[in-house]
Amino acid sequence: MNHYTTLDPNTLDQAEVHRHLLSAVAPRPICFASTINTEGEVNLSPFSFFNVFSTHPPTLIFSPARRARDGSTKDSLNNAQQVPEVVINIVNHAIVQQMALSSHPYPKKVDEFKKSGLTPIQSKQVKPPRVGESPASFECKVEKIIPLGDRGGSGNLIFCRVLLIHIQNRFLDPQGYLDPYTLDLVGRLGKNTYIRATPESLFELESTGQALGMGVDQLPQSIRLSQVLTGNDLGRLGQLSQMPPATEINKLQESEVIQKICRQGDLRSKRLKLHRLAQKILEKNDPMEALRILMFADQL
Repeated sequence: MNHYTTLDPNTLDQAEVHRHLLSAVAPRPICFASTINTEGEVNLSPFSFFNVFSTHPPTLIFSPARRARDGSTKDSLNNAQQVPEVVINIVNHAIVQQMALSSHPYPKKVDEFKKSGLTPIQSKQVKPPRVGESPASFECKVEKIIPLGDRGGSGNLIFCRVLLIHIQNRFLDPQGYLDPYTLDLVGRLGKNTYIRATPESLFELESTGQALGMGVDQLPQSIRLSQVLTGNDLGRLGQLSQMPPATEINKLQESEVIQKICRQGDLRSKRLKLHRLAQKILEKNDPMEALRILMFADQL
């Protein structure tokens, strides 16, 4: 049985709420935002309160929160209010240290492009420059800003309409789309922890937009309550659109592997061994064959 610690954010101070939220809601993509004020001063800052919220119209939102110590606003927000334009640059591992350097609290007139050593590239439709080293950059018009409060830690949602997209060709796959296996993206977790999307850490799930999965609730109780199968195993089986036909299940009687299992031990032992076999088949990405084995075990 799982045990929980339950917290009421209204009884915690801002720093505690900040730590719990940012540790749990992770990893978060990073908006590396370049902005400019009416005096032509450029600011470059990273924000992990960021995501894509619409593709029609194409809309990105990031949120520069007020500083916890005094509730003051950041230059990125002030600039976006003065000049409603921003370039959102994507961060990969190749520039993560320079990104971190740009997040230091430099005085207002300091150019973070120069401090970080990153290359400003003139944008085509907006005034702020984009980061030349970024694998992808989005020139945006700021459509609206929604403040969420006036205290330290209060966010300010900046709605950004994408006008142009710039992508380095070396990160495109043969179909012309960004390739997650070569992007080497970086995400933010809690505290000072980041995550790197290396090829070894990536995995793919079967598409959920095709055949409708029958659901875990349609599996026999003996499978749902298996002492071997995990929740992920059951979820994979539930993505199948239908149960295997009885004729296919009965064919397993001819399998030497199945026959060997069925000749040894009591009924419980046989079923456990068949469930372990089905789990190995699932690991090889053959859920229908795994379900056939599980259904055969259920009929013993």
